[in-house]
Amino acid sequence: MTATGVIHGRFQVVHNDHLAYLLAGKARCEHLIVGITNPDPALTRGEESDIHRGLPEANPLTYLERHDLIRRVLTDAGVGLETFSVVPFPINVPDLYRHYVPLDAVFYLTIYDSWGREKRARFRSLGLHVEVLWEKPLEEKGIEASEVRRRMRERLEWEEWVPPGAAALMKTWNIPARLRDAAENG
Repeated sequence: MTATGVIHGRFQVVHNDHLAYLLAGKARCEHLIVGITNPDPALTRGEESDIHRGLPEANPLTYLERHDLIRRVLTDAGVGLETFSVVPFPINVPDLYRHYVPLDAVFYLTIYDSWGREKRARFRSLGLHVEVLWEKPLEEKGIEASEVRRRMRERLEWEEWVPPGAAALMKTWNIPARLRDAAENG
């Protein structure tokens, strides 16, 4: 088992497949560092291989909200607080990685599309140790956070797509109403 692993994602919103991804990473290391990408709009850049990921409508939750969601779903899943950390991870600015995560850790990722392949190539070009948890065709990806957000906006059922603790926090924070307001007011 590796001492330290790094896993990352936007987590806009944390859904059941995100939890499976996080737990798969945690199963491979003693301490998991969860990097939240697009932590700050000033550090968010467009990516040719996934142009929508930098758009404001694809990033409705704040860093702090995502931080709290991840802590909640991992602790609800039985992961001890002392065995993981949640940090910002400006994936679009590789020169900053060393300020947020240990570069000698194992970097876990999943691959479904060209963005996943781009991240693997980027990490390897930086000399990072990369471990692919799984690689699947896009049609086998499963839950998409964009679909969960759409369901929230359109007042459709969405709670079963997310861990119970995440659903509770998103209701407390009025995330469905925020998404509707953002869609209506541009």
